[in-house]
Amino acid sequence: MTDFSSAHDPIETLPAALAIVPMFQGEDGPEAGPGVAGLGLLGPYAAARLEGANGDDLLVPLGADARASAALIVGLGRRDEVSTDRLRAAAGRAGSTARRFGTVATTLPQALPARRAVDAATAVADGLALGAYRFDRYRSTPERGSLDAVTIVGAARWDARALRAAAKRAGIVADAVAWTRDLVNTPAADMPPAAIADAAQAMADEVGLACRIWDEAELAEGGFGGILGVGKGSANPPRMIELSYRGAGKAATPIALTGKGVAFDSGGLNLKDLHGMEHMKDDMGGAASILGTFKAIARLKPKINVIAAIPCSENMPSGTAQRPGDVIHHYGGVTSEVLNTDAEGRLILADALAFLAERSPQLIVDVATLTGSCMVALGEKIAGVFGTDRALVRDLASAADATGEPIWELPLYPPYRSMIDSSVADIKNTGDRYGGAIAAAFFLKAFVGELPWAHLDIAGPAFATSAHDLGPRGATGVPVRTLVRFVEDRAG
Repeated sequence: MTDFSSAHDPIETLPAALAIVPMFQGEDGPEAGPGVAGLGLLGPYAAARLEGANGDDLLVPLGADARASAALIVGLGRRDEVSTDRLRAAAGRAGSTARRFGTVATTLPQALPARRAVDAATAVADGLALGAYRFDRYRSTPERGSLDAVTIVGAARWDARALRAAAKRAGIVADAVAWTRDLVNTPAADMPPAAIADAAQAMADEVGLACRIWDEAELAEGGFGGILGVGKGSANPPRMIELSYRGAGKAATPIALTGKGVAFDSGGLNLKDLHGMEHMKDDMGGAASILGTFKAIARLKPKINVIAAIPCSENMPSGTAQRPGDVIHHYGGVTSEVLNTDAEGRLILADALAFLAERSPQLIVDVATLTGSCMVALGEKIAGVFGTDRALVRDLASAADATGEPIWELPLYPPYRSMIDSSVADIKNTGDRYGGAIAAAFFLKAFVGELPWAHLDIAGPAFATSAHDLGPRGATGVPVRTLVRFVEDRAG
């Protein structure tokens, strides 16, 4: 875990191996940001014929009399165009360099005005931690270096207490995101449902959460037909993880979270092709994000109660697998006709949603790598959100915007509800060829009753197929930062 701290001293006086400072693009050439002059960097930067444009970064070795061994000058473009998203991405670019040095001091947050100091510090800390992340557990020669400590350097007039709090919070959230990424990046052979449950229990014990693991016998006794049905074809039995965080009084009504935990999705008897199965270890990304959110909020201690029920199954083909045409009896009594065994995430989420709705929370939010249809609509970087409550959707969108994890609302268009009508059961698990994300959302909606509910489809942004500013190829940890911010906002 990276240690984040804050300071107000000149960056050249701080004991860090790498100093990271901003450069802007001015009318007549590069414009020095805070710390550039003190480290004597304007000359080397100009000599490199760089202009301060966004992405014009330069690593400069420092002399023997300097406290840092090197400085990384980060081009941010025009000063009036710098945003938290640009700062986060720039810090992410710097992250891979920063991990080689281990300890870092940075004035990047000072690129924004003092009134935005907390947002700027958070964005920079997020970016550095996310950009420095590596998953090398299975490499015989791990990539060298790690980001051990980051000092966020504020301007003299900045609120020292607020800056310290922002740095501490950023470290907690960054650790939760990294852990979430680790869970998703772990090969499915080493992360079956029982291993996900074991990881959840160990995390809960570490941070002081109440945790109950439901095994296959308890799920059968409880009537969790969706979780069991999806897991029928696998040698690895399903689990459900029940978590509880109590930050408010016993009488306070909790909010409820759940996430899709398909440990591996082969498609079942409706088998995926090679390309479709390539990174299906990420199909438990929704479950992992809920676990990461709980890890963070347990340490941040917002004054709110939060509960979760996280279903975990493995979708495999075998002689015992569920078949197209089978009917599932879900928790609570609703039946669904399975016409496509590759539309399995909604089947396990249905049980968890009905279980949570029975506990009468304030609201329910579910997160799932649910549909390729959502990716067709929004691409690989934007999550879709559906909801029955305008204020809830608005609050999630606000949290996503603040953390740089974009979401876009898609409609629960009433005439499309008929797409999931079944001739033999209450509903069916697939609709027509078009509007698949909407059909899936309507399926989930059938299990939440009249409660305020929102569904985040993260099929696109949960897993990056190539390296990017905020990390390498693989799991992104989306939407942990959004959910943590959302929970904190609800507590506030």
